Amino acid sequence: MHSLLVAFFIFLLPFFALIGKVQLGVENLFHVGYEHLLPGQHIGLITNHTGIDSRGDSTVQIFKDNASRYGYVLEAVFAPEHGLTGSHYANVDVADGQLGSVKDKDNTVVYSLFGATRRPTAAMLKNITLLIYDIQDIGSRSYTYVTTLFYVMEEAAKARIPVLVLDRPNPLGGTLVDGPMLEEKWRSFVGYINVPYCHGLTVGELAQYFNGEYSIGCALTVVPMKGWKREMLFADTGLVWMPTSPHIPEASSALYYPMTGFLGELQLINMGVGYTLPFKVVGAPWINAEEFSQKLNEQQMRGVRFLPFHYKPFFGRFQGQECHGVLIVINEPKYFLPVSTQYVILGMLKSLYPKHFKEALQACAKNHEMFNKVNGTAEVYRLISEEKYVVWKLLALHKEQRAAYLCKRKPYLLY
Repeated sequence: MHSLLVAFFIFLLPFFALIGKVQLGVENLFHVGYEHLLPGQHIGLITNHTGIDSRGDSTVQIFKDNASRYGYVLEAVFAPEHGLTGSHYANVDVADGQLGSVKDKDNTVVYSLFGATRRPTAAMLKNITLLIYDIQDIGSRSYTYVTTLFYVMEEAAKARIPVLVLDRPNPLGGTLVDGPMLEEKWRSFVGYINVPYCHGLTVGELAQYFNGEYSIGCALTVVPMKGWKREMLFADTGLVWMPTSPHIPEASSALYYPMTGFLGELQLINMGVGYTLPFKVVGAPWINAEEFSQKLNEQQMRGVRFLPFHYKPFFGRFQGQECHGVLIVINEPKYFLPVSTQYVILGMLKSLYPKHFKEALQACAKNHEMFNKVNGTAEVYRLISEEKYVVWKLLALHKEQRAAYLCKRKPYLLY
């Protein structure tokens, strides 16, 4: 009897493994009743290396392999920042195929939307009857992949071309909402819609929010995931993480990005970019690692601990110099607030190292536009420049607007 029970459970193991597994939009498109949208279409596919299914198969290849079966033509592929393969560093223009000169191994035209043009042009869209978007986002407003989607939606609305978004998880989950809102003055390619810095929406929900709140008029369809729940972090999905860009190598990197990214724009410290721990450390030659970690831990912020840490960046800020600071450990990822944590780090740096803090502000006094764009407001820069004690004022920034956003977003939630 015992051996029969063991054999029975071994038989069931594959089925247990499927429980809680998330099916992506790209998988549901071909298997859950959305396939009627494809026959007869001439498709423009906006994707990159993160466009993979749960087995790791490429979205581009999936569309090529299914073209005959579903009766459509893949006319062109459009790639965002970092290029189709993800190998380009941030802010590096990628050569585009506006004249049809760039093609992949199967002779499909590849257009870059991070080169000479960041919006699909009329010439690029000439033969296209359906645009499909499938790119993994990281859950922070200042990541350009979603801005590319919004640009595509605006141009598609003008050209009366429908847009299909294949949904993917927000790696921060669907409940984390933190950080400042976006003021219209600071709207840019690194922040295009007025949502909190950590918005708690999937890319499909963001598309619906944008279409509704900004009255875009795009003929939008979102193919949802199956099995995703709002409280899920990426590690809970059972999916493969493909590094979204050179400095987001792991799913956990998305949790750290909104916790130190603003600091990098100030050029005050090194936050691990240029070392093996991007966004996971805060260091500089002049920091006392033991004191800094102790003072931060005394703030008793839920979800994070700070360990003394010493390292030498290979490139970037303080290249080759001995840096001292903290390694940030997230021990309760479902409860911590990354942007709020960053504000506490900012305040502690200002209090412990006022001379270096002042010098950094003076160095970027004439060129802090990108800092404001990433924050979505100039108020953060004003507070850290003019106020002696900044943490509580930073934490209170846009608090009422965030509360209003939580109500405003409800009609656009898919899960």
